[in-house]
Amino acid sequence: MQLDSKKVIEISRKLTREHPEYFEALLEFERTKKLPKLSYKERANFTLDADMLREFRTYCQKKGYKMSNVLEKLINKEINS
Repeated sequence: MQLDSKKVIEISRKLTREHPEYFEALLEFERTKKLPKLSYKERANFTLDADMLREFRTYCQKKGYKMSNVLEKLINKEINS
């Protein structure tokens, strides 16, 4: 499949608007020849009910999930709903 130049420009502009961090990373790579991390994680401390935390940990272990990934998805869902 071959794309015409107008379509390539349109797609590039859309991607630049939606994911500017990718293009900034490419510019950084061009400048330094090192590709920076695109996603940074930060440790958060908060308090949960001990029984709930135990149940959540067990649930994640049984399903093979990482607790932080499940929490990220739930937080993202809450923020965007």
